[in-house]
Amino acid sequence: MDDILKKLPFFVDQVQAIKETVISNIVLIGQVPGPTFDEDARADIFLERLACAAVDECGKDQLKNAIGIIKGKDGKNHDPIFLTAHLDTIYSGEDVEHNYIVRKNAITGPGILDNTVSIGILASLPLIFRHLEISFASDIVLAGVTQSIGRGNLRGIRHLLNTWSRPIRSAIIMEGQVLGHFNYYSEGIIRGEISCDILATRHFFTEKFKPNAILVLNELINELLGINLPQRPRCRIIIGKITGGHKHGEIPVQARLGFEIQSDSDEMVKQVYEKIEDLVEGVGHEHSVALKLETITVQNAAALKYGHPLVKYTVAIMKSLGLKPVSESSESELSVFLSRNIPAVTLGITTGKNAHLANATMRINPMFVGIAQIIGLLLAIDKGLCDDK
Repeated sequence: MDDILKKLPFFVDQVQAIKETVISNIVLIGQVPGPTFDEDARADIFLERLACAAVDECGKDQLKNAIGIIKGKDGKNHDPIFLTAHLDTIYSGEDVEHNYIVRKNAITGPGILDNTVSIGILASLPLIFRHLEISFASDIVLAGVTQSIGRGNLRGIRHLLNTWSRPIRSAIIMEGQVLGHFNYYSEGIIRGEISCDILATRHFFTEKFKPNAILVLNELINELLGINLPQRPRCRIIIGKITGGHKHGEIPVQARLGFEIQSDSDEMVKQVYEKIEDLVEGVGHEHSVALKLETITVQNAAALKYGHPLVKYTVAIMKSLGLKPVSESSESELSVFLSRNIPAVTLGITTGKNAHLANATMRINPMFVGIAQIIGLLLAIDKGLCDDK
């Protein structure tokens, strides 16, 4: 595998030679809104770019996942390798204008880092492989998956893998940021929302003395902070957002609280969630208000060992490219692959700022290093990196 590491600087230089194509794909796809549950138009433009790149097969499945296949030289005797990125972003066309601005070393636009840059690169890979004169023994499956983030709850990739008929050799999941970060494990997660609705019980109160929905949720937050959490297995509750109210001088009648339970133990996540269910019911009764707990996302804990060849070689590639590898838990499609015993890692592609804002900006030059690491890892997997594990 040392020959692959030696070629990585060459890959960086050669991909830069066709950067206009890569940038064009990113912008063309990015300017088509793709909010969760409404990714169809973005999937169409992604497939159009794959068709223009002359992939061997492309189309959609029942959940609108957009899939392109590059046939390998010996695909009958080797299981396919998956490259995936999620199509959806947090913005709809009604919320934000999807006009992208391209500068000398940056592209700015909503959703660019999460996850348009990855989808644009995914659509460019057939041309990149051709430019580099690279071929593979395995079929390469390029999958733009839907219903991934937030309430999508990774539904697209779950459906794709549930309906895929063949074993899968390995997978690489592409995330826009951050170059130098890679993930090979996922914690168990339950993400939930708690809503407080005073209107549902307003007949109990006068206008003067009705409860304050935000203050009720504040009481609940205090209860959540009082839950005893163990150091082993590790577990934490993150209170991520709270919304409510209309104006400064009016008691809010509705409010919502978003939280996430994280642990390397699925059982611990479940136990903490059950405690939160009891607290929600108790606080609701105490204040005579309607509190509703809703599950948004569930993710099972799964991991590769650090000594797994896929992890070790990913680190070697990153170091060869001058990157300092940083690993952390992933909330991406990684957990779905790992839970099915498919070796997989998530790789960050570039750097930037304001990732989840409408003026998100990615840097162009680091992207070519991000692409080189994907190519190097693909070649290593195709040569049998994970076949004995």
